[in-house]
Amino acid sequence: MCSYQRANHSYGCQNSKLLNGILKTELGFEGFVVSDWQGQMSGVASANAGLDLVMPDAGFWGEKLIEAVNNGTHAFPEPTVHSNLQKVFPVDVQDDHAALIRQIGAAGTVLVKNENNTLPFKNPKFLSIYGYDATVKATPWQNPSRYGGGYEVNFGWETFNGTLITGGGSGGSTPPYVVSPFQAIQERLSKNRGILRWDFYSENPSPPYVNSEACLVFINAYASESFDRLSLTDEFSDNLVQNVAANCSNTVVVIHSTGIRTVDAWIEHPNVTAVLFAGLPGQESGHSLVDILWGDVNPSGKLPYTVARQESDYGSHLNSSASDDFFPDSDFTEGLYIDYRYFDSQNITPRYEFGFGLSYTTFSFADLSVGLTSDADTSEYPDPAIAVVQGGHPSLWETIAVSKVSVSNTGGVGGTEVAQLYIGVPGDDSPVRQLRGFLPVYLSPGQTRTAAFELTRRDLSVWDVESQQWRLRRGTYTVWVGSSSRDLALRGEIEIK
Repeated sequence: MCSYQRANHSYGCQNSKLLNGILKTELGFEGFVVSDWQGQMSGVASANAGLDLVMPDAGFWGEKLIEAVNNGTHAFPEPTVHSNLQKVFPVDVQDDHAALIRQIGAAGTVLVKNENNTLPFKNPKFLSIYGYDATVKATPWQNPSRYGGGYEVNFGWETFNGTLITGGGSGGSTPPYVVSPFQAIQERLSKNRGILRWDFYSENPSPPYVNSEACLVFINAYASESFDRLSLTDEFSDNLVQNVAANCSNTVVVIHSTGIRTVDAWIEHPNVTAVLFAGLPGQESGHSLVDILWGDVNPSGKLPYTVARQESDYGSHLNSSASDDFFPDSDFTEGLYIDYRYFDSQNITPRYEFGFGLSYTTFSFADLSVGLTSDADTSEYPDPAIAVVQGGHPSLWETIAVSKVSVSNTGGVGGTEVAQLYIGVPGDDSPVRQLRGFLPVYLSPGQTRTAAFELTRRDLSVWDVESQQWRLRRGTYTVWVGSSSRDLALRGEIEIK
């Protein structure tokens, strides 16, 4: 989707450099580009720039576009029309994807705390559920804004009218059904004739069911287009967790969030024994979660962001840098230093680092090897004589280095470890390390497998603003491999002369 904003003074939906150049050529995007609602600002120019579909109506096209095609004075050839249509028509999203959604929801769940092996549950008979995020309060038809156009928001940016399964605005969707965590837990517990108690409303449940084997607290953090979040936490949810934990010695917290949610208000409470970041799991939310809670699926998710100990650790990134005038500019002066790259540059210790995630088993890494391939072209710039094709300059995607590492399951159950490879590019202006590869490796207990990373010229290159090309710098490249951006057991080097 092309946006309302201008990049280098050219509107997003008519910026050929972005759409035709970077998106469709260098990145090889084969789908279609749709305008943000009323984001089209021109007719023929936007069509030639790579816009394929206008929303919410014909915009500057319609009859005028037909006239442009038929008018020989307009540079809008008929093959461009055919290309646009071919990209739009084949899209099919009507298959039954329930099983896949359930699988993805579980795979994306990140276990960040699990004291005393609280999880997976071991055939519990008595559970208690607390929190506004545990259930579904209204159907999409009773409350259409709940799914299609955003959420009712109260007490900060948590959503009190049901479990969070999708983002807001254009990121929202109207599912055919929603399996809430409460529904799925109730179904699972009833198989063993267990007892379930719940309170979806109270900030301070009185009294909590102190005889429960575990108390599950469900909270969320909402976000959407059109506005910024005011905080990375909220008082109601933090109080809820603290109040339940004060009376329940085995409190499990589940967070459905659209992004970062800080947890230091309660994360070190001795009765908070397990914490899950469950993201936005979709319509099979409850089933995905139950698969993790009962151990049918071993969690393998990793955090796609850094969870700080306090909001101020994010520095100026918490606030927009755009000027407040009629034509605000954002110069992106932070450069590459966002999230873990910023934390690394400032030597800030996070609560949970980028790439972090626990499992019900344990893993180890060994035997790192790294080196250039025998036929590696390490010239400073790609060969200008080679034509640029869809997907970018061909040499950018040629493998010039290979790194291999042995990953072992040292625990008692099968599981998937996501081996992560980070690169340190030579130069004082480069981040300490940057993620350049990750591979999920499934291992049975005691099994060892080799994870092989193929590093392309693009992986090792930096963008040279003067030459407007990808540049392969001379010097020593550091390679780290491990289980997160801060847990990197192995280190090697590549020398490019």
